[in-house]
Amino acid sequence: MCLDDEFSGGMRAVQSAENFQNKMAMEGVPGSLGTSVGFSLRIGQTLFSSASLLFMSLGVEFYSYSAFCYLVTTMGLVIPWSCTLAVLDGYSVVVKCPVRQPGILFIIAAGDWVLSVLTLAAACSTASAVDLLFQTSSSFCTPKCCSRYQLSAAMAFLTWFLSLASALLNLWLLPSS
Repeated sequence: MCLDDEFSGGMRAVQSAENFQNKMAMEGVPGSLGTSVGFSLRIGQTLFSSASLLFMSLGVEFYSYSAFCYLVTTMGLVIPWSCTLAVLDGYSVVVKCPVRQPGILFIIAAGDWVLSVLTLAAACSTASAVDLLFQTSSSFCTPKCCSRYQLSAAMAFLTWFLSLASALLNLWLLPSS
């Protein structure tokens, strides 16, 4: 009798652990693909990267510096990526059917990591170029243009922060799928 009680108690513990894992798999990690937090992260990425591109493109002089061109190119990649995944997240939230296919999750996690690294590199190079232009003389960059470039770099850093959060959360979800 004692052995049966221990066995059934152990089975209940295993079943409750499996129920917890199934519940987590169904709900997903907050911020991962197919959740409302993930949708908010993607909308934030889209808004901040669009703002960064807008502030950089207001001055036509950005073509003179390769760091600024790199930022424009990177934001040009981040905007459609984030918009597409925001639509996918929004659809998944409305339909209440999150995407959990391992192949798709792997592609999205890899894309998030690549764009996160590119965004960080673009934000750092733009910030250092703006700092260098501020320290030299105003003949290279008017204060109005330099402040716009500075705002663009700040928006790029905010884009990177949200992109890194998405990449980490999707990477966390990847082994459980």
